[in-house]
Amino acid sequence: MVNKLIMGRYLPGDSLIYQLDPRGKFLLTFYFVGIVFLANNVASYAFLMAFVLFAVYLSKISFSFFIKGLRPIFWLILFTVILQLFFTPSDHPLWHWGFLTLSKEGMVIAAYIFIRFVLIIFISTLLTLTTTPIEISDSIESILKPLKKVNFPVTQVALMLSIALRFVPLLVDETTKIMDAQRARGVDFGEGGLIKRIKSFVPILIPLFVSSFSIAYDLAIAMESRGYKDGEGRSKYRVLSWSKRDNVTVLFMAVVTIILLFIRSY
Repeated sequence: MVNKLIMGRYLPGDSLIYQLDPRGKFLLTFYFVGIVFLANNVASYAFLMAFVLFAVYLSKISFSFFIKGLRPIFWLILFTVILQLFFTPSDHPLWHWGFLTLSKEGMVIAAYIFIRFVLIIFISTLLTLTTTPIEISDSIESILKPLKKVNFPVTQVALMLSIALRFVPLLVDETTKIMDAQRARGVDFGEGGLIKRIKSFVPILIPLFVSSFSIAYDLAIAMESRGYKDGEGRSKYRVLSWSKRDNVTVLFMAVVTIILLFIRSY
């Protein structure tokens, strides 16, 4: 069974997005997440959506990958949208029952929240699909390098974040394998009420913890056998290089920001 969790995985490729410096991609991803909250009307959200779709097109990655990436957190998005839809106060509600209120304002805010989720997930997924965990680790280490002057453990933090990012899909893969094994023994995770469904997931936790510790132990042995200490004084096989295309990308994002600020004022 193909795992549906896309975020945290890397897909090999050679498109323009792949060729960008990972430091620039990392910083611009967080920058885009910030400017998403500047959007305040239909035109500004449509502009940001067009930008994200253009970035996805440049990556040459199938759009279906990003749609599948939404599925694991669909219920979280739906829950947040429902909260905004029925709990937004309004002086002119379209429907009211008890503490539930449906209004035009609530519908608009719920739609904006949904679009924000989609934009942030798409752009974050684009970063992980086009950037290897090693590149992300090196990017974090390079960005945080000035903090070494105040004895901040930059190398250790970068390694920790890189391993954590890589562990997400690994743990999901292990969970899928364990659930498939349980189904082969006749366990049905979809039958019964809510309490029964929750109880059916309990037998998964122990083997998942055992598998997680096993993976961590193997990783520790591999690092120790290769003589890894704390990263200090080690040379880099892959040297990060900032090029003209990265300057153009930063300039393009600046233009996007200016256009967004212009659109949101109307």
